[in-house]
Amino acid sequence: MKRGANVELTREIPGLSTIVLGVAWNTGSERALEDNLVVAAVLCDTASRALSERHFVFFNQLASPDLSVKQLTTVLAGDKEQIEIDLPEVPAEVARIVVVAYLNDGTAQRRTLGQLRELQVRVLDGTNKELVSSENLAASLTSETAVVLGEVYRRNADWKFKVAGDGYSNGIAGIAADYGVPL
Repeated sequence: MKRGANVELTREIPGLSTIVLGVAWNTGSERALEDNLVVAAVLCDTASRALSERHFVFFNQLASPDLSVKQLTTVLAGDKEQIEIDLPEVPAEVARIVVVAYLNDGTAQRRTLGQLRELQVRVLDGTNKELVSSENLAASLTSETAVVLGEVYRRNADWKFKVAGDGYSNGIAGIAADYGVPL
């Protein structure tokens, strides 16, 4: 799927209840880049604002308060990171779940996502069968240190997935400001 493209998930696959968002990347020989790339999910309301700081799922907070969105500690199917979403359990006030990647501060300073060779997000069902996959999002990145990879969002009673690929040169601070995540 190209940047900006979206797909119906639950309308196309009736009964789909669990999805896994898999993120894969290739940093080449950039070890600091590999070690400091973080994947996270932001559970947002209809105004695209995080419901609270507890609705930011990442390595220090592995699940949303209601446990409907979880970062998996055991990653399967060739991804580097995976986030599992139990669609029926997502609270009604959550309109979208935004998946982001960013470079953590520290040893990754002076690194950018433009150094990635590949960056891809995909949607798998609960059995790890791939449903859709993005194009290589790294090709459009230059000086960015964070990127919105995609989002799972409600449309009436159905869930859809959209590939984003929107980069931020100010890292997680830019994403936090846009989505109202307190840092």
